[in-house]
Amino acid sequence: GSSGCGGPKGKKKNGRNRGGKANNPPYLPPEAEDGNIEYKLKLVNPSQYRFEHLVTQMKWRLQEGRGEAVYQIGVEDNGLLVGLAEEEMRASLKTLHRMAEKVGADITILREREVDYDSDMPRKITEVLVRKVPDNQQFLDLRVAVLGNVDSGKSTLLGVLTQGELDNGRGRARLNLFRHLHEIQSGRTSSISFEILGFNSKGEVVNYSDSRTAEEICESSSKMITFIDLAGHHKYLHTTIFGLTSYCPDCALLLVSANTGIAGTTREHLGLALALKVPFFIVVSKVDLCAKTTVERTVRQLERVLKQPGCHKVPMLVTSEDDAVTAAQQFAQSPNITPIFTLSSVSGESLDLLKVFLNILPPLTNSKEQEELMQQLTEFQVDEIYTVPEVGTVVGGTLSSGICREGDQLVVGPTDDGRFLELRVCSIQRNRSACRVLRAGQAATLALGDFDRALLRKGMVMVSPEMNPTICSVFEAEIVLLFHATTFRRGFQVTVHVGNVRQTAVVEKIHAKDKLRTGEKAVVRFRFLKHPEYLKVGAKLLFREGVTKGIGHVTDVQAIAAGEAQANMGF
Repeated sequence: GSSGCGGPKGKKKNGRNRGGKANNPPYLPPEAEDGNIEYKLKLVNPSQYRFEHLVTQMKWRLQEGRGEAVYQIGVEDNGLLVGLAEEEMRASLKTLHRMAEKVGADITILREREVDYDSDMPRKITEVLVRKVPDNQQFLDLRVAVLGNVDSGKSTLLGVLTQGELDNGRGRARLNLFRHLHEIQSGRTSSISFEILGFNSKGEVVNYSDSRTAEEICESSSKMITFIDLAGHHKYLHTTIFGLTSYCPDCALLLVSANTGIAGTTREHLGLALALKVPFFIVVSKVDLCAKTTVERTVRQLERVLKQPGCHKVPMLVTSEDDAVTAAQQFAQSPNITPIFTLSSVSGESLDLLKVFLNILPPLTNSKEQEELMQQLTEFQVDEIYTVPEVGTVVGGTLSSGICREGDQLVVGPTDDGRFLELRVCSIQRNRSACRVLRAGQAATLALGDFDRALLRKGMVMVSPEMNPTICSVFEAEIVLLFHATTFRRGFQVTVHVGNVRQTAVVEKIHAKDKLRTGEKAVVRFRFLKHPEYLKVGAKLLFREGVTKGIGHVTDVQAIAAGEAQANMGF
């Protein structure tokens, strides 16, 4: 829905559900303007204009969910569960497919449920997951820190999730590559180990089971869960804390063994997650080892601790696939919800509920990371440029750091000759509604009045004048080659993505080597072919050319002053 509606209107219809499920309320909470959940009553044969509007809206929801959105079909904006007859539902899903195709996304049906409004026709609501990997990323990345006592069965659980059926004896070696990858991305070595679990765009698990290599998992996944395994050592608690803060995990998984309950470092880990403001969920493991009553006792003990004044959490026990879907969505919307899973890594009981949860869980904005970014100078990445009648030039994109307010004076660039031009932000909109203040990490459109649109291009940045932005056409990056068909050597051309910058660059030099092979790491000097760009040291980088793919980060930029740009680019 495009209009934010207040609350429920009119009388509540009775919400009896077929199949004796009387506990489903006939209402969802009203649709939020921001966030990645969209309610749609129906999408039957939209006009061309309406279709374009729907597509723009889908882009917005995907941007809000950083590549993932959930569509509830058959629901009014105010949350009323109306439901659609089969014919209309089929037509609506067909339109949704067309919309997704237009933006280059994939669609999976999460669940269908029936509603019953005293009618003879069965009416249904369908919940759909839309997923699109952003251009400058290889996959959506969700970082989950794993905390738990020494004997809680962490390695076993991670082993089962990431190896499929394989026992832990195998596959450990294959993770070496990943340790390197992460060391490259964070620039820190660590004794913290990483495990990966991929999901393809249909939501199926991609892991080491079919003896895939780490690269193959990357290749075929559209979403990657990186488990950061923070060892449960008591004496290393300080290192764990630093590890946890420097990797900025999206959320944490706290593992508790059903037979011991809250013991040892569990309390401290719980306190740690609370102190770092990392939303967490709990997995009670080893349920195959003890009686049902013991499991229930542990769950009750957890619920009691979570509800204490210091915690203020709302525990939510997950016992069905339906619960898992709901848990993932509520967990993303409110950090106070704490889902609790009870499972066994031995019998595999309820393991798939955890997988459903992880597949649907959208990347969360880490509040600590956001607070730090907001204190920096303003930097807005320009992704789209339009002209709007009576408004003038409008740019769409994401504020990567700082805060932006209406009336701010910023500079935009670099132009082809490497200059930055002054401009004023006339107004800001988020999802077609006016917004006074834009905060780091949020997407928005900014109106720039009569600023000449021809001077703008995608990949530019708008920054506060005191940032004194540096631009470069030559830069160095530490990279790892993930995938390569021919030899990667001097003179090779690749498309480089750094944030919103996307340009062809040529390899000028590979330090200490003449060529690179798959999996190798090196420092490489690149030169942009067309025009200089604004790059920051430490920025993550992805490059591709055909099947060649690599990732890394910028280590050095050869800054050029505005006037020299033309000479440098050979104009």
